[in-house]
Amino acid sequence: MQPKDIVAQFISDIHAQRLDEAKTLLAAEEFEYVGPNMRFLSRDDMLAYQFGMVAIQKDLVLRQLSADGEHVFAILDYRTHFEPIGDVRLAVWFRVRNEKIHTVEAFYNAAVVENMLGGNLPSAR
Repeated sequence: MQPKDIVAQFISDIHAQRLDEAKTLLAAEEFEYVGPNMRFLSRDDMLAYQFGMVAIQKDLVLRQLSADGEHVFAILDYRTHFEPIGDVRLAVWFRVRNEKIHTVEAFYNAAVVENMLGGNLPSAR
């Protein structure tokens, strides 16, 4: 599969809350997630955090997906059931090598997530 197809499948799996399937698309070694207010060095830790967000996820809308070689860029609307947040707009940069996602770097308004979590943000492991 091409990098863009791998990321599209990953987003589809997260949207459908198929976290086990999403995990298979992430590199087991040399994985990193970087966001504005957290960092994970293992796919398991990132997906454990994502699992915690499933309860508030109403929808995940893919607005744009483009690729340049191993770099894939997505613009998403993360819609929630949590009214104080509403929708969160995300820009996500993925790097794919050997048919696995090795890096996920997310850009969004971190203050919204910090307020929702009451300042209890996960740290890198």
